[in-house]
Amino acid sequence: MNHKHLLTIILLFISAISNAQNSIFGTVVDENVKPLVGASVYIPDYNKGTVTDKNGKYKISGIPNGKVNASYSFIGYTNVIEIIDFEGNSIEKNIKLVQSPIQTEAIVVSSGYRSSQHQNAVKIDVLKLMEQQEIVTPNFAKALTSIPGVDMISKGNGVTKPVIRGLSMNDILILNNGVRFENYQYSNHHPLGIDEFGVETVEVIKGPASLLYGADAIGGVINFIKEQPAPVGRILGDYNFQYHTNSYGVVNDVGFKGTTDKFFGGLRFGQKSHADYLQGGGDFVPNSRFNEYSLKTNFGFVGHNSTVKFNYDYNSQNLGLVEEEAVESILKRGRQNDIFYQRLNSHLFASEAKIFLGKSRVELNASYQNTELTHFGGKDEYELQMYLGTLIYDAKFFVPAISNTDFILGFQGLNQKNQNINGRETILLPNANSNSYSGFLFAQRAFIEKIKVQAGVRFDYKSISSESVGIESNFDYRPMLSKDYSSFSGSIGGTYRLTPDLLFRINGATAFRNPNLAELTSNGPHEERYELGNASLVPEKSFELDFSLHYHTNNILFDIAAFRNWINDYIFIAPTGSTSAEGLGIYQYTQKNSVLYGGEVGVQVHPRGVDGFHISSSYSFVVGKQCNGDYLPFIPAQRINLDLFFERSHALFFDDAFISVQPNYTFSQNHIAFEESKTDGYGLIDISLGGSIRVKTINVQLVIGVNNLFDKKYIDHLSTLKEVEFYNPGRNISFTMKVPFEV
Repeated sequence: MNHKHLLTIILLFISAISNAQNSIFGTVVDENVKPLVGASVYIPDYNKGTVTDKNGKYKISGIPNGKVNASYSFIGYTNVIEIIDFEGNSIEKNIKLVQSPIQTEAIVVSSGYRSSQHQNAVKIDVLKLMEQQEIVTPNFAKALTSIPGVDMISKGNGVTKPVIRGLSMNDILILNNGVRFENYQYSNHHPLGIDEFGVETVEVIKGPASLLYGADAIGGVINFIKEQPAPVGRILGDYNFQYHTNSYGVVNDVGFKGTTDKFFGGLRFGQKSHADYLQGGGDFVPNSRFNEYSLKTNFGFVGHNSTVKFNYDYNSQNLGLVEEEAVESILKRGRQNDIFYQRLNSHLFASEAKIFLGKSRVELNASYQNTELTHFGGKDEYELQMYLGTLIYDAKFFVPAISNTDFILGFQGLNQKNQNINGRETILLPNANSNSYSGFLFAQRAFIEKIKVQAGVRFDYKSISSESVGIESNFDYRPMLSKDYSSFSGSIGGTYRLTPDLLFRINGATAFRNPNLAELTSNGPHEERYELGNASLVPEKSFELDFSLHYHTNNILFDIAAFRNWINDYIFIAPTGSTSAEGLGIYQYTQKNSVLYGGEVGVQVHPRGVDGFHISSSYSFVVGKQCNGDYLPFIPAQRINLDLFFERSHALFFDDAFISVQPNYTFSQNHIAFEESKTDGYGLIDISLGGSIRVKTINVQLVIGVNNLFDKKYIDHLSTLKEVEFYNPGRNISFTMKVPFEV
């Protein structure tokens, strides 16, 4: 049975649903028992939500049976999370929200259970993109670096890779709304492949997460979560525009979404176009231009005992390659991709289904995605063209609580095929097939109200086979490959809530990562070097120990975390000291026992008596070493971030006005791998200010921002343009306009 037939059967099976019966209603008030107008009420499991009316009242109907979390929130107030058990009835829930500048926790979906942040042994950080109005960089991935312990490998604004505690690329797992994302992410020359359009929150798991997600989650998980559906009975839309002076960048994004009692859906279009960016000091970087287009749509419905959702995402990226030939050929600044660029076209079809069976629940998910990667040399000159198709499916059974213990039993599968198409001259990766199958058991138990323990075990099996490439007597010949890998992994950890404001968390986890196709089979030029694979590589295996403390009051929040990650057979690429016939340095994949250790500190202060003033600061560091004492490559430098944020409900002609000043300092990086060079420290200042203006019935949001205020000439240690002696972007002034509307 081929992949498409299997996917069709799964979709037909999960579509068998009927009408709903349950409802929830009530009133949301503040601490003075005054109604809160426009407070959000959302039930993630059912993809249903609403906002309170002028009397603070709300009602959500058409809800299946089962036990779930409901979130009540309002800007400037603490969130309230309620556990609700629906059994074919109407439930009244009246909620009181307390005013507070500190948002202490939210419901997270990346932990297996949909629960609050503080109910998990694994620390999960949440970044709310749609609330980050002060983020005005042309590279949205930079927003992730506001989370302590998260950094970014960049090749200009168009090509970026997130880094979690010193690990990146195949050592961390990227999820698109919970779906494992596959788009040739093994290389730092390839883009993330997910844009910010329609993304509401980003959840980041720091540290091994193989128990729930399998291989490649050895360093952590980043889950890009789509926006919530519209409130029941409404059709909403928004248009977003942004302009950047540094790269003449233009960004457009428009979306629509609507919800009835049983159905919900949405549609969103996005477009980006950037010319070659200017370095600090004013010189442009040839061929750093990029152009991107995306289309996203979703549709779902809620039945008597089930919910179903379908997603389709399309993304097309044309990204200039800043390499020696391009630099020599491109003498004039521009935005059109004509020569020396890569194109990635990606399609993702996904379905999510939840079936509620009394106190238990079954989740069935399936996705098919494909990415076509093309490299162009001269104009319309195809150098290589590959096609990666991936079918992913999983089933999770949520067992009802037994003696105060909850269980998840899960199965996951992945079938992947890489093909070289249209007979192009360069074969970067051989034709290959890969199949993965796994099963896991996860449990959590509450011991009195203050202690919760989570533990689990997992088994994975993977096979990979590839065709031979080239002529056997030639240097660049690649023999056929056939490998099988299997591994156990597990974790155990817990939380101890000493007081309502003070939480301790500890977790120990094992994880693994199998060698990928590039690491096993590479033999040829790639960008500015010649890369050799290593068929004798074995899976990476790690054990990480994490400890964290969280403390908050009404006006202070403090987080501190420490970790140590022991990795056996850590895989990385290193120079051999030889050069190819073309004069390129030869690099080969190798592995060594290694260790990474470090920590993060985050502080938020909202001074009493100074309404609207917020101070937040964070510090992070990580050290990566091989067993022989040599340092690992691509380890970020220590970094301090500071944000001075001041807001007013009314200022001049603006409502919800704000100004943000963000000074940050990155230390010099002197702990370098053999082939790396030291990097000087640098300090930058970003500023943004804005607010909303009432135009008839619409609140138009306007933001002006400045990145790198003093046009600092600097190189980040994780910039891959360092090897071609180009600096990071200089001063950028941006203008942002957001126009929400209702149909």
